[in-house]
Amino acid sequence: MTWNFKSFEELSKEELYAILKERVDVFVVEQACPYPEIDGYDEQSWHLYYEDQGDIAAYCRLIPAGVMYDESSIGRVLVKKEYRGSGLAREMMGKAMEIMKNEWTVSRIKLHAQEYLKDFYGSFGFLPVTDVYLEDGIPHIDMIYAQKE
Repeated sequence: MTWNFKSFEELSKEELYAILKERVDVFVVEQACPYPEIDGYDEQSWHLYYEDQGDIAAYCRLIPAGVMYDESSIGRVLVKKEYRGSGLAREMMGKAMEIMKNEWTVSRIKLHAQEYLKDFYGSFGFLPVTDVYLEDGIPHIDMIYAQKE
């Protein structure tokens, strides 16, 4: 059981395949949401994931500023169904934010979040910057974390 943090180039074919499989399983199949999961941002992103005996249990991608948004962003946050409720999502978000704030020296982070997770992300200091809107039939909200000076 280990945390991994890799650039796209550092991912093996097997790691990339496992990550994409979990993303499709959660965001396309589980949420019954047909959309192009492979969106062209992975190559410029960093990938943080928790591996348990070859299983991708939790995953998110960290996207540098200027790639998707003006701000750096955290996206594709997922915990595999059988690992939910274990605290992995909270641990992963803490790690992602620590990397962005301390290693990338980022002071603003943007999220494109499902609305039902607003309080979860709010517990890390993210604040809504849009009204709730539908994307692929799912309520979403954009949120920003701005480090206090």
